[in-house]
Amino acid sequence: MIRRFPIRCFVRQLRCAALLAIVIGSAIIGVPYANAQQSFGLEARVSKIFDGDTFTLSGESRRIRVWGLDAPEWDERGGSTATETLRSLISGKTLRCSVVDIDRYGRFVAQCFLPDGRDIAAAMISSGAASEYCRYSRGFYGTC
Repeated sequence: MIRRFPIRCFVRQLRCAALLAIVIGSAIIGVPYANAQQSFGLEARVSKIFDGDTFTLSGESRRIRVWGLDAPEWDERGGSTATETLRSLISGKTLRCSVVDIDRYGRFVAQCFLPDGRDIAAAMISSGAASEYCRYSRGFYGTC
């Protein structure tokens, strides 16, 4: 006796099998679902400073936006001070940056450190030239 299944059962089984194949295949090839938010690092010398929270590194065409830092734009009140403060802090130095995101302008958003280990955002905040970007930092620097 041949047992026949309705088409709906077959379609449901096919969907389950396809989903199972995707999950197993992803596990085998290592698709990082849980690790999609992990950061990666960059280390290079500063090549150009654009304003109080944005710069580029040598060999990297994409601009870097300092994570957790909110500095006035260069043409806004306090902008030239913020830009000069960042310039005096990082100009010509080799930074170690941990990229955590890419913003809507295509810039890397990164937490960056000076050769002596100081956090650039923390130094800028403590200097008074910029403030903590609480919306994104969620109080990481303790000023929110």
